[in-house]
Amino acid sequence: MTADYQIRASLTDLCRYAEGPRDRQLLLGDAFHLIQKDADWSYGHAEKDGYQGYVKTATLEAAIPKSHWVSTLSSHAYAAPDLKSTDQISLPFGSQVTVTAQSGAFYETTQGFIPYQHLHPIGIFFTNPIQVAMMFLGTPYLWGGNSASGIDCSGLVQAACLACGNDCPGDTGPQQEFFPAFEGAWAKGQLLFWPGHVALTISTDELIHANAHAMSVRVEGIKTTIERISNAGDGHIIHRTQL
Repeated sequence: MTADYQIRASLTDLCRYAEGPRDRQLLLGDAFHLIQKDADWSYGHAEKDGYQGYVKTATLEAAIPKSHWVSTLSSHAYAAPDLKSTDQISLPFGSQVTVTAQSGAFYETTQGFIPYQHLHPIGIFFTNPIQVAMMFLGTPYLWGGNSASGIDCSGLVQAACLACGNDCPGDTGPQQEFFPAFEGAWAKGQLLFWPGHVALTISTDELIHANAHAMSVRVEGIKTTIERISNAGDGHIIHRTQL
């Protein structure tokens, strides 16, 4: 079933209940299936992963077909096809827009003019989740975050997977259930799960993850990370999968 609504804000919190804590974030253009709506808060679920929660009603608008998505870490929509014109809205990685025309080096959209280099057509994906995850290197850690302004471990994994055309839930628990267990040799492109945490291996001895220890997205040694998490009392690896 096609969603009737989409997110109109650059980034909005998906909350556990009205005025409640953030569980995840939704991006500009994300399709939203509305279940209940009132003046201030609306309840429903995101089309991309089924995540349920409340968003501010003011961040919703009627859904329209999208043609392109933001494939750089972030971008802006400008008031005119001129990089010196006023920027009107920031565009996080993965935002979806509707291109209506091209003007020089800019695509015209319903949000404004966006540099054409920053957009991919819908259906054109990256091929390597590691490449996508590395784009977020140094991004601040934010519980429930889904953008370069702040991201958490499961948000990083989801961004990397979705950008490569692969389905991925939004939280570590559902991600662990979604991806089948793997018991082969260490290799790049594996997801490692601890209780409440996930990381992506980038080689046979290094991984990348958004973590509260560094409060950012960092590359660390696999053995170092396993030892640190264990010594902190946060458990051992409970699941491993190969993307």
